[in-house]
Amino acid sequence: MKRVFLAFGAIAMLSLTSCKENAASKINTANVSDAAERDEAAKLVPVMTFDKQEHDFGTIDQGTPQETVFAFTNTGNGPLIITDAKSSCGCTIPEYPKNKAIAPGEKGEMIVKFNGSGQNQVTKTVTVTANTEKGSELIRIKAFVNPKNGGPQAAGPTVVE
Repeated sequence: MKRVFLAFGAIAMLSLTSCKENAASKINTANVSDAAERDEAAKLVPVMTFDKQEHDFGTIDQGTPQETVFAFTNTGNGPLIITDAKSSCGCTIPEYPKNKAIAPGEKGEMIVKFNGSGQNQVTKTVTVTANTEKGSELIRIKAFVNPKNGGPQAAGPTVVE
């Protein structure tokens, strides 16, 4: 048992004394400046600020296509890049500047098209994936869709003359 302790002690002494080389001499100054630049670039974060988060088309007839524009501004300090935009269903289609860098202070537009499907109160969301701190933003459209051909309508305000 003493031999095991002596062996471990000798190994520990060798490892502690062999690490006494000057570690500062092994630092590559080019790597330090590259790391500093990378750290500064990481601080440049884009922020996607929409003029509105939701658009209400009001009351529409079923099957009547609708379209709205969601304007946005890059209010951050780094270039904004939208990589994807997906709607909650196939009846809503977003059009956007995909993979185009939007500089800080610049504006952009996302067009959202809705085909007017569904009945009664309809709400759809669009998830925008971008290089922002959160990684994604949500915008919404909504409408009250009246059925086609004078079918039964949902209870709503009634006008009596």
